[in-house]
Amino acid sequence: MAKPVLLTGIKPTGDLHIGNYFGALKPAIDLFMTGKYNAYLFLADYHTLNFIQDAEEMRRLSRECILAYLAAGLDPARAVVFKQSEVTAHTELCWIFDTITTMPYLERAHAYKDAEAKGREVSVGTFNYPMLMAADILLYDANVVPVGADQKQHVEYARDTAEKFNRVFKEEVFTLPEPIIQEEVAVVPGTDGRKMSKSYGNTIPLFASRDEIAKAVMSITTDSKGDKPEHVFAIHRLVRPEGELMALYEEKRGKYKELKEALIEDLDAYFAPIRAKYDELKGDDTLIADVLAKGGERARAVANAKMERVRAAIGVA
Repeated sequence: MAKPVLLTGIKPTGDLHIGNYFGALKPAIDLFMTGKYNAYLFLADYHTLNFIQDAEEMRRLSRECILAYLAAGLDPARAVVFKQSEVTAHTELCWIFDTITTMPYLERAHAYKDAEAKGREVSVGTFNYPMLMAADILLYDANVVPVGADQKQHVEYARDTAEKFNRVFKEEVFTLPEPIIQEEVAVVPGTDGRKMSKSYGNTIPLFASRDEIAKAVMSITTDSKGDKPEHVFAIHRLVRPEGELMALYEEKRGKYKELKEALIEDLDAYFAPIRAKYDELKGDDTLIADVLAKGGERARAVANAKMERVRAAIGVA
């Protein structure tokens, strides 16, 4: 029996931090490496155009994003790794979906509603991103798409679009995807206690040196009223067993500086191998190009075969 297809996309929208690692990189890699799926990982660079509109920055962030996945343990033999922009079927299928999609339907999308609520002028790309995302998912007959609970709508839009296309054109062309809701995925607090985010300026960089880790950890906000610094503990439990931490935090009750120093040691030890691998890989000028060339070829073969069925179904072929 054929393995189910798993697909996930990554947007290279900024320098990576440990929140990205625990919230996205590690969970995705863990799924890919089980061997249970035919896995696709794509760099969503056309989606990223809604955020990054500088060519050199796009190239830099795209390269670093792929390097980060490889350094964190992704074996490109276990997943088809490719760039969205190098498979033209994504944008072609998006346009076809546009023709059967109404504006009121897209107005329900979280990104549009959030932008509108904040009084921001909304680009067509932001308004229409659910259709490009639906094309991303449906081109590869994805059975499962790993998302956080707050991203479930992305998969629901793809399901709705698949059902509507199949109904309108009277042919079962698309598979209906299911979300894998990753409830266990950590929401990593930043140094100020809010969700770790570059926009908040509260991050610990993923490939930080020991000195950079120390500077970030020592800036973590602590509550002097408690015996256990909750923000420190919330980060610490990601890199060390909770049972060990409970004993440590009890032993060092109220000694916030010592607990932060322990967190520095553990973060440095945990990420040192990933940092070393990243430094090794970034010296290989051909690595990323080779990985993306091979992945792009495999992705295009699947996507182009699907588009033959789509074009026949809509009557243009």
